[in-house]
Amino acid sequence: MRKIIVSATVALVAVVSFAAPSQAGYYSYDYQPYCFIKKIKSYDYYGNIVIKRIKVCR
Repeated sequence: MRKIIVSATVALVAVVSFAAPSQAGYYSYDYQPYCFIKKIKSYDYYGNIVIKRIKVCR
């Protein structure tokens, strides 16, 4: 029973250690997200048009 717990712990540590660098590699100091302004048209309670500007970054 003890060997199963130890081997499961070692496997979990290995998975976590590989997952952390792969997530960190996506972001770097030179990374600049692509952003744009999106206009959303909706109506208020009285039927007036309300235009919201939302900044969307990818």
